[in-house]
This record gives sequence, structure tokens and C-alpha cells, in this order.
Amino acid sequence: MAETARLQLGNQNIELPVIVGSEDEHGVDISSLRAQSGYITLDDGYANTGSCQSGITYIDGEQGILRYRGIPIEELAERSNFIETSHLLISGELPSTDELATFSELLIKHQMLREEIRDHFGLFPPGSPPMAVLSAVLNALCCYYPELTEIEDEDTFQEASARIIAKMRTIAAYTYKHDLGHMIIYPHPEKGFCENFLHMMFSQPYKEYEADPDLVRALDMLLLLHADHEQNCSTSTVRMVGSSGANLFASVAAGVSALWGPLHGGANVAVVDMLESIRDAGMTVNDFVSQVKDKSNGIRLGTRMK
Repeated sequence: MAETARLQLGNQNIELPVIVGSEDEHGVDISSLRAQSGYITLDDGYANTGSCQSGITYIDGEQGILRYRGIPIEELAERSNFIETSHLLISGELPSTDELATFSELLIKHQMLREEIRDHFGLFPPGSPPMAVLSAVLNALCCYYPELTEIEDEDTFQEASARIIAKMRTIAAYTYKHDLGHMIIYPHPEKGFCENFLHMMFSQPYKEYEADPDLVRALDMLLLLHADHEQNCSTSTVRMVGSSGANLFASVAAGVSALWGPLHGGANVAVVDMLESIRDAGMTVNDFVSQVKDKSNGIRLGTRMK
């Protein structure tokens, strides 16, 4: 017999189903509460509310667990790459050789930006917040691809997903180049995903950047580790905007804006500051961690040491 939770509201006795997640997490399904009782719930900041049931990602920060589609992140980091992992998150399975080739071809096909879109970057002054540029340009893409504003089948969704993944990298590289006042470098059709990103970021018209394979692998691992993080702020924002029927570009652009916040994507900036402070001080990571644990010295994670 299915487990239920009983809630007493005045003279009303309400029964609500208990749901169990894949990791034996228990929750109370309150979706019928209003219909049964006229009451709703209040949970500021969704601190104690799951907005959907999902088999995509499982995170337990306290236990150090991250799984994509049930696969431990350690296994993916060792044996997979960002492109395969993206396919896994989108379709639910790691790709076969043919599926990987097809998906990779889609990424190559869609990595270029139309020249009209490229001209958008000249409208932003140097020093513009990268997230502002990224969300604005991404949102503008829907004007150029009206056929993707309504997605009704898996093939169209994969096409749209590949388009966004490919163009997101190009937009980020163009944003960086524009901010420096440098000539924008086009994607290279024969370079891999991460190698191509570094090529667009650091090549010059007179000298093509040759990326260190270790750096390429490190970037690939970084993207893999950040590919999905369950129902966080930006993911929830994408779902909320998409629930109105807004197109995929607008929905993801809204998620980018949510990622802008210092308590979400901004936290990654603090991590970069921390790593730079370790480098500038000439200390090892173990030494830095030891100093953080020793609260008497005043060092905090994410604070640049002077």
C-alpha cells in the first residue's frame, strides 16, 4: 500500500501521497492540496520544495555525490568528455559511435554566428558584464531561427540543443575578444569543441593559438563537471520561463541572467579569485586549505589575499 501523509487543517483531514526518489529520498506530493482544502503552501526561496521529478541529475553536496543519469561524475570525468556527457544529459544515454558523430557534426554545423549577429557585439561598450552580452545575444537568436521557436519532436529538440551549445561557446569567445578590442576569430571546422574555444579566445590574425593538450583536457573536464547541477537557480528559471511556452532561446537566456547573480554563477568568480590568490602567494593548495581551517589568520575562501 502506498504511503501517505496526513495533514489536519481545522476540521479537515487531508491525505497526501508520499513519493520516493531514486536515492530513497522521501517527499510529500502537495499538488492536490489546494483542490482538497483551499490551502496553499509558503516556502520562501524554494528551500524545502522540489519543483519536479527528474532522472537527469542527482546531487548530494554533503556526501560529495554528483551523478548524471545515474552515472557517477568520477566515472564520466575519467572515461567520457563534455560532448558525450551533453548527449547523455539530453537523451538519457551515452551516445554510440554513430550517435556521437552525428551530434558532433551538429555542433560543427551550428558553431558559426550570422554576420548580423556578430555586428551586435559592436553595440556593447568595452567592460560590459559578460552575462549581459551573452543573454542579450542568445535571446536575439530566436529572431533568426523562427523554426525553432516551437519544438514538438525529439529531432528538433536535439537540433536546437546542439545549436545553443555550439553558439554559446562562440558568443562567449566573441564577447571576450570584443572586450579586448581584438579582431574576432571565427570557429575552426577541424578543431575539437574545447580546442576550438581556446582557438577563438586566444588566436590572433597573425598567429594561430596552439592549445596545450593538458589545457584542452582541463577545460573539457571543467565543462563536464558544470554541465548540469540539478534544480538550481538558473535551471529553475529556465523551466519557469519555458512553462509559459516561451521559446528555448528566451528560456535559456533567462537562465543565463539568473546565473549572473553573485550567489550562483558569481560564486565561480570567487573560486577563480581564490585560485589566483593561491598562485600569487606562491603556496600549495594544501597550505591554503590549512590556513582557511585556521580561522585566526582571517583568510576566507574567495577572498583575494593582499
